[in-house]
Amino acid sequence: MNWSSWISLSRIFALMVKELRVLFRDKRTRFVVIGPPLIQLLIFGYAATFELKQAPIAILNQDRGIISQEIIGRLEGSDSFEVVAHLHNQQKVNQLINEKKALVVVSFPMDFSSRLLKDGTTDLQVIVDGRNSNTALLAQNDVAGVVQTFNQLWAEQHNLKQPPITLVPRNWFNENLENNWFFVPGIVALIVLIVSLLITALSVAREREEGTFDQLLVTPCLPIEILIGKSLPGMMVALLESNVIILIAIFWFDVPFRGDYWLLQLSMMFFIISAIGVGLMISSLSTTQQQALLGAFMFMVPAVILSGFATPIENMPEVIQWLTYLDPMRYFLVIVRGIFLQDVGMDVVWSQIWPMAIIAMVTLSMAGWLFRHRTA
Repeated sequence: MNWSSWISLSRIFALMVKELRVLFRDKRTRFVVIGPPLIQLLIFGYAATFELKQAPIAILNQDRGIISQEIIGRLEGSDSFEVVAHLHNQQKVNQLINEKKALVVVSFPMDFSSRLLKDGTTDLQVIVDGRNSNTALLAQNDVAGVVQTFNQLWAEQHNLKQPPITLVPRNWFNENLENNWFFVPGIVALIVLIVSLLITALSVAREREEGTFDQLLVTPCLPIEILIGKSLPGMMVALLESNVIILIAIFWFDVPFRGDYWLLQLSMMFFIISAIGVGLMISSLSTTQQQALLGAFMFMVPAVILSGFATPIENMPEVIQWLTYLDPMRYFLVIVRGIFLQDVGMDVVWSQIWPMAIIAMVTLSMAGWLFRHRTA
């Protein structure tokens, strides 16, 4: 079948122009589209904090002395940590932290115990995943607390005036543990979801409420053309605002951008399309804008919570963790934070893109079916 024979680009373009005019014609609508995202960026960028429940920790012990074993026992017995791996070489450290299987790696050098017994002092390296600055700082402080307890007992037993063990922290991806470096890139995903979801969720419902839906149906436009025409404005506005926010993150909040800009744009397209599919489903089911707005927020709030934006996914119950796989924001958060701070490549990005592509295909297909069903 020749697609050009039944899909008219001119009709789609006319619908798109009409949607943009309606969208920006009213002052209140313009403020809703532009104002809240920027306000949220500033508020969340400065005020947001995170709490650490339990940190996955790995032990790299090249010493095998009795003193290192005692400290390891204290770490294993601490309620602040869950020891997920005992390593035997440095190569595994990169893999554990890059894949977020460990937040902290405590590294005992080969001469750890012998130096302490001989010189009275020694160093202990703590490698921390700094992508989440708050949890990294809390985990680092918890390790310091365990070591400080050991230092006090050891100093009393050996009459030392200085701490026997000195922590040498090394924060990966965020050397100074700047909170905005982790949080502000996540705002990009949050605002893209809000904008694309709200614009598309209100589009069909607005037509029904204003009584122009029947007029739209009698035009030469096919249902697929109407859906495409109503999707493109949301996509355009979301892409535009997301790029403005990226510039603000880089130049206002001084967040480093270490990855590929076009790779981020590609992944953002998949994220926006999946959010638009959900929005069109909600809009096709709603008869008023109020219903569409409530439906959008009913999806949005759980989506943000389940994405790992506010609470680490690994701290959630196992059943809830399975639900997060249905959330497109979960995947895009990994991409946007990874590209900003870590310079992740296509291998990591693709592992997050294809689930969003599946979500987009399912939601858009269901939106098309609902639209035809409701118009039959």
